[in-house]
Amino acid sequence: MTTVRVAVPRKGRPLEAVLERIATRTGTTALADDITSTLRFEKAVTKDDQQAESGVYERLAEYSDTTDSTAPEYTLLRDDRDGMPRRVVFDSVTIPTDDVDVQLVGREEPFRALRTHEFALGFDSADLVLEEVVQLRGDPLRSLAEVNERIDPMDTDVRVHTGLGDTVYHTLLATPAVAPTGDTPIDREFVTGYSGPLCISPRYERLVEAVLGTDTLDGVSFVYPEEGVTEEAAVAEAGLGVYLTVTGSTAREHGLVVGESLFPSETVLLENTAESDAAADTVASLFAEASEETALPPS
Repeated sequence: MTTVRVAVPRKGRPLEAVLERIATRTGTTALADDITSTLRFEKAVTKDDQQAESGVYERLAEYSDTTDSTAPEYTLLRDDRDGMPRRVVFDSVTIPTDDVDVQLVGREEPFRALRTHEFALGFDSADLVLEEVVQLRGDPLRSLAEVNERIDPMDTDVRVHTGLGDTVYHTLLATPAVAPTGDTPIDREFVTGYSGPLCISPRYERLVEAVLGTDTLDGVSFVYPEEGVTEEAAVAEAGLGVYLTVTGSTAREHGLVVGESLFPSETVLLENTAESDAAADTVASLFAEASEETALPPS
């Protein structure tokens, strides 16, 4: 049986989205739940929200079943929290299907692993694609379907294949003092006529430039949350900002008005077109068929 290696994040929401998707396609729900619950527990231990009865090396040994070739494997990673504790994260698992075996392989930066041709397929956040390779233009980038059009083929062979639908949105937020009056929406057109500070996370500068469009940002200056200040509080101080939201309830608690959802922050299936073959296409179809509503047109 042919094995196709797929790069995935080592932890967090994107990995959970991948596990959920492949579980629905292969009937491996128990396996996916086991990996997810293990990693959530380890995250809670790292954050001191839970206490473990054994040390990290003992737990790592407990999670490893060397007698079962289909059992998940884990590894240790230095967490970036104070003291840099060792954290148990996902390493790999092999999931059989009717046509090929799919080996999910943990990587710190799956997108960059595809860019260096280590894998034909991988999963990562759409945000990273926007931050690294999409061209900045005067007009805004509005959807996943437009991403591949803005990737320079001379820059990378990686393309977005489909989204997994685990969507939160980069959303415009404003204070009532800055927000337009009446029924005028807080949207890109409003930002076009706005001059002043726009609060964003510093890691999303290129993303915000892409999804608003550089023409929209004339007269706008980026400001960033200070250390220890929440994004919502920083946006409230600036008057206008872009932040990831699900329901907008936390933003409203800070007195903010929720505006236009600019772009989906979503886990996406990535393909290095130079490395793909028939087996990789089979695996890509395995994920994409369950997500026709977010599948992208061929690039």
